Amino acid sequence: MSTQYLNTINPDRLPARIDKVIEQTLTDKRLAGAVIKVAVDGKLLYSRAAGFASRELKQPMREDTLFRLASVSKPITSTAALVLVAQGRLLLDDRVDRWLPEFQPRLKNGKRAEITIRHLMTHTAGLTYRFFQEEGGSYELAGVSDGMDQSGITLEENLKRLASVPLLYTPGTEWRYSIATDVLGAVIARVTGTTLNEAIDTLVTRPLGMKDTGFLAVDPQRLATAYADDVPGLRPMENPDRLAFVEGTAGFRLAPSRALDSTAYASGGAGMIGSAGDFLQLLETLRKGGAPLLPESLVREMTTNQIGDLSMPFWPGRGFGLGFTVLKDPAAADTAESLGTWRMGGTYGHSWFVDAKQRLSVVAFTNTALEGMSGPFTVDLCNAVYGRLDPS
Repeated sequence: MSTQYLNTINPDRLPARIDKVIEQTLTDKRLAGAVIKVAVDGKLLYSRAAGFASRELKQPMREDTLFRLASVSKPITSTAALVLVAQGRLLLDDRVDRWLPEFQPRLKNGKRAEITIRHLMTHTAGLTYRFFQEEGGSYELAGVSDGMDQSGITLEENLKRLASVPLLYTPGTEWRYSIATDVLGAVIARVTGTTLNEAIDTLVTRPLGMKDTGFLAVDPQRLATAYADDVPGLRPMENPDRLAFVEGTAGFRLAPSRALDSTAYASGGAGMIGSAGDFLQLLETLRKGGAPLLPESLVREMTTNQIGDLSMPFWPGRGFGLGFTVLKDPAAADTAESLGTWRMGGTYGHSWFVDAKQRLSVVAFTNTALEGMSGPFTVDLCNAVYGRLDPS
């Protein structure tokens, strides 16, 4: 076994460091609860459920608690697409309109744009999210759903509305985090001739034994209450709810009950529900090379920067692979993570990263937005894992 990671991470002290971060964050009432799992070299070195799944019901967090995954859905959907690539049923450079002839958004000048599967997976397709636009923006005017609200429409209708809005830029020329993975989900469904839920179950979750993961909570009793941190001490989210994000934008429109609504469309980018243990299983599968889902060559492509030097707002020092960010410059990102580390999060309060050089996978699912996705907790946890914070 390589000892390289021992000098950096010091697994003997890792539990105490993470415990300190969790206890302080819970004491400060910045999180209601969390499930944290850390694996090094394939061994689970840390696994803890802390705080409350529901404060009002005094229901403690459990290691098998279910969470609304939001953008943690994206790596799962992206992996499903790559399984189809591995099977020869889909090509990364296929045009999207080969599979979705009804989806042909145009540029601002009215010309048709050529969008490929690769553009969708790298978020260079010319799309955005409604929550990134100002109030009354083009997506809101067209009634486009971000996949986290109670829209009452089908995926097909949402893509129809999305296609009616001009693209922000020529595909491949810029990077914008976007609803592209929802479009990718529609492609997956079309290629497989089934629903996205059934396709992901067949291609990813069932082969890996991810029994907790899907587009509907498999056990409503285990589903965590969603909290918002926009008031001191946190508040339970309402249904529907709105949460401010970047200044000058419309922010998030959320419907926590979507996780229990069998009629809600399957949003490949934001609509899944699952457990921390399930997601760690996927990350470790990819970190170890992809078997039994993918060949190692496709995993390398997935986890390598695919967008060159295109600017990535909000993520300094990072590029983008086929479904998540890839660390290009640790100094610019101000992180102890190794070069090439993959990382993403989720609106309802999640963060995760894989440092392949250190054989490290970390999953941190919380039930608190936005602290668990982008607050100080995520930085403190990362520092604790790498030993930047030490009780001694």
